[in-house]
Amino acid sequence: MKELHSTPVVGKAGLHGTVESVGPTTDQTTDQAHIRLADGQSIIVPLDALVVQEDGSYYLPLSQNDIEQYRTTDETDAKQVLVIPVVAEELEIEKRTVPTGRVRLTKTVHEREEVIDEPLLQEDVAVERVAINRVVDTPGEVRYEGDTMIIPLLEEVLVVEKRLMLKEEIRITRQRTETHKPQRVTLRSEEVNIERHEP
Repeated sequence: MKELHSTPVVGKAGLHGTVESVGPTTDQTTDQAHIRLADGQSIIVPLDALVVQEDGSYYLPLSQNDIEQYRTTDETDAKQVLVIPVVAEELEIEKRTVPTGRVRLTKTVHEREEVIDEPLLQEDVAVERVAINRVVDTPGEVRYEGDTMIIPLLEEVLVVEKRLMLKEEIRITRQRTETHKPQRVTLRSEEVNIERHEP
């Protein structure tokens, strides 16, 4: 018989097997297919009994009783059976990291000037001397008239009788003025630019 690659065969009643070889047997002139079944036994059927499927496998449209008559019992045919290993493919999945792009960050510092006009308080004292020249009986005390502090100054003068005469008053007035002194101040702000590079 002529050796062929293993080809799957399915049939009725859950039949599964593999075509091991194709060729004429010793007592047959037509091509026969030698099929190794899943249970380890072998059958030899006419090659034209196999129907080719779209996936390249074969379909054997025989009943269980028909298959029994094709089982090989001849020791000579059993010796002609070729043992072909069945190879199964396994799927191996592997993950890897692939760069999809790069990002470049650029930081730019901007400078700007702003005018600050903050009011500043300043206090001054205005001293005013006011002549009074009036005779008083008792010394005067420091008094306030609004923001003005009045300090009496006394002087003794010689008269027929001694009296107190208010000679003058010193008036101190607190004055508040508001001035503006503009100044330039530099403020900084940061900006980030993103530049993407494809791999």
